[in-house]
Amino acid sequence: MKAIFIAAGYGSRLKSETIDIPKPLVDINGHSILERQVSLFQKNGIDDIVIIVGPEKNKFNLKDVRYVHDVDFDKHEQLGSLMTAKSEINNDVIILFADILFDENILNQILESNADISIGLDLDWEKSYLERTDNPSSEADKILIKNNDIIKISKNIISHNADEKIGEFLGLLKLSNTGSKIFNEKYEKLLVSHSGKFHDAKSFCNAKLLDFLQELLESNEKLTPIPVKGKWCEIDTPLDLQRARKLFV
Repeated sequence: MKAIFIAAGYGSRLKSETIDIPKPLVDINGHSILERQVSLFQKNGIDDIVIIVGPEKNKFNLKDVRYVHDVDFDKHEQLGSLMTAKSEINNDVIILFADILFDENILNQILESNADISIGLDLDWEKSYLERTDNPSSEADKILIKNNDIIKISKNIISHNADEKIGEFLGLLKLSNTGSKIFNEKYEKLLVSHSGKFHDAKSFCNAKLLDFLQELLESNEKLTPIPVKGKWCEIDTPLDLQRARKLFV
C-alpha cells in the first residue's frame, strides 16, 4: 500500500500562518499537519509515502518519505499537480490532500474497502460549518448519493430529493491496482482530447480532483462511497485552523 499526498498548494487563505511555510507544514499543537498524517500512515503499516511539493519545496524535511516536485504548480490545479506523480499511481494506493487531518478510525474504514475506487465522505458534514463561518458550506466538495450509489460529484450540488443524501468529500480516496489503471488511462485520454470547460472547472488544466471523479462517474466507472465515522477536518482558513487545534491535541 502506498500513500500520495498532494501538498503543492499555497495556502494563502491562512494569511500570516503561511507567509514563510507551505500550508501542510502549519503547526497543530507541536506537529505539522503533514507530520501528523504521515505518522498515522506509518503507524498503520503504510511506509511507502510520496509527497507532491510545489513552492518552497526545501522547507519539507520529513524523513522516510519520497518527494515529487511539481515544477508547474502555478500553472495547474489539484489534478495536474497529482498527475506529476502519475508513475506512482499503481497497485493499491491512497490519494489525499495534505491539508486535512483525520483519525485512525477513518483511515481504517478506507483501508477496509475492497472496491476499485473508494471515495471517503462525511454524511454529517454540515455541522462543522457552524464553526467555519469564514468558509461557507457552499464551498464544500459535495457528493450526491442514492441507494448507496454515487450519482453526482460537484461543489454546486444545492438540493436533493428525499431518497438522496449529500456528503462532503474528505479529499481522501483509495484505488486498487485496477482502479489505478482506470485512473491513469482516463487521464491520458483526456489530456490529448479534452478542450473547453471541464465540469466545475473552467478548463481541464484548472481541474480539481473532484472534477476528475465526476468525469469517471460519467464514464460509467464504479465509484464506491465510504461514509466515514470519526474525527476529521479540512484546514483552509484561520477558523479551520482553530478548529483543528481543538480537535487534534
